[in-house]
Amino acid sequence: MIGALGADYDKHGEDTMSALKAIVVAALAIAFSVGGAAAQSEKWKKIRIGTEGEYPPFNFIDSNKQIQGFDIDIAKALCEKLKAECTFVAQDWDGIIPALVAGKYDAIVASMSITEERKKRIDFTDKYYHTPAVFVAPTKAGLKDVSPAALKGKTLGAQSSTIHSGYLEDNYKGSTLKFYKSQDEANADLAAGRLDAVLADKVALNDWLKKPDAKCCAIAGPDLTYGGGVGIGLRKEDQDLKSQFNKAIKEILADGTYKKINDKYFTFSIYGP
Repeated sequence: MIGALGADYDKHGEDTMSALKAIVVAALAIAFSVGGAAAQSEKWKKIRIGTEGEYPPFNFIDSNKQIQGFDIDIAKALCEKLKAECTFVAQDWDGIIPALVAGKYDAIVASMSITEERKKRIDFTDKYYHTPAVFVAPTKAGLKDVSPAALKGKTLGAQSSTIHSGYLEDNYKGSTLKFYKSQDEANADLAAGRLDAVLADKVALNDWLKKPDAKCCAIAGPDLTYGGGVGIGLRKEDQDLKSQFNKAIKEILADGTYKKINDKYFTFSIYGP
């Protein structure tokens, strides 16, 4: 009897120890989880944002040498939702992705379109706007048909390393293509008569067409829709920051912040379909 009771006691003792171990393991897991979440949250209290500064009205340098524009206001609103201190870094477009990967900043907010090619190197948040593209050409040319066949042999321009330069390369092989470091340089060559047409974002080109040096030109042909919209570029490993930005994008859309910023720059919504 005693032996049996002893065996029974040992069995229950082992069960009790196993239960205690399970409790300790669970407690440690919770502690590490909370600590990890706190560390991740603390990591993004300061966020460095890369932008171009040469793409009005989305991002540009004002007369006081400050970075302004729709992209910048959106970034500031998102940072406010994240309760993070954000600083901005101006970067030439051609080097904007390499600088992100190298750690010069933590996110790109620079009207960067989401493409499969770019997603091989970096990740993106959900879109924060999606606008169509258009051709702009000299008014005297009377250009209406902008199909590849109609523009065969013409000299076409776009900013390099954009979805617009990629679209020309894929669809206008019969034309002479010239790509530029900035959109302003492409526009200047069009105004100087060195290009037959420029392809770019409709909103950005409309902004340029209001300026005195753009009196030469007008939109030619219909709107063109391609690409997956514009998102915030991030390093692939920073999935926690991606989640936080996506949540913040939904919040500014829901609470009217996005509309207020949109209406500051545009007379119509640019969020897109």
